[in-house]
Amino acid sequence: MTTAPARPTAYADATVAVAVDVVPLALHEGAVHAAVVRVEHGVARSRLAFPGGRVRENESLDDAASRWLDGTLPGSRAHVEQLYTFGEPGRDPASRVVSVAYLALLPRALPSDGVLWVPCEPAPRLAYDHRTILHTALERLRAKLAYTNLAWALLDESFTLGELQQVYETVLGLALDRRNFRKRILALGLLKPLGTTRGGAHRPAQLYRFATRRPITVGVLPDRE
Repeated sequence: MTTAPARPTAYADATVAVAVDVVPLALHEGAVHAAVVRVEHGVARSRLAFPGGRVRENESLDDAASRWLDGTLPGSRAHVEQLYTFGEPGRDPASRVVSVAYLALLPRALPSDGVLWVPCEPAPRLAYDHRTILHTALERLRAKLAYTNLAWALLDESFTLGELQQVYETVLGLALDRRNFRKRILALGLLKPLGTTRGGAHRPAQLYRFATRRPITVGVLPDRE
């Protein structure tokens, strides 16, 4: 007589820990950079990784991400959004950990104790599965630049059209036609002119700000020029 397998219960084998990992990105020296820290304990000690760790018992995922980001880059005022859940067995050699990753975008690479800003390409050597997390974060950012106004998160409150175009070109890794880009971006109504200019090597450039600094869906680059 064959014995039927035991039915699983809600608490059977509940040995999985939940963590968050935060991927801070900013443009620095003409390239996309990520903020990383050195792992302090365990088999990955001294290796580079994104800031993050276990979620506390009475803490939401979003609050945990904010705690780790604020502890790493105090006062960053980053735009933060949930990225993806990574739960492959063996991703953390010490124990079974499922991590919810968050993307954090900053207008500049802020210096902070214990933080290194490293270029994202070529991808740096990172602990755990953090190179996979970085790849996912970059793909998310590139996609959202095409269909949202998320470029505001990588810029100061005021900027020139040239600086805005540089965000797109740096993140996407391609050159955009200056006239077509400016015509399209202005036609979308995303920007407000400030009525002031910024001087430079050439003639002064008009300053703009985003009409809203929150994500909205809009076809900025529908053809991925």
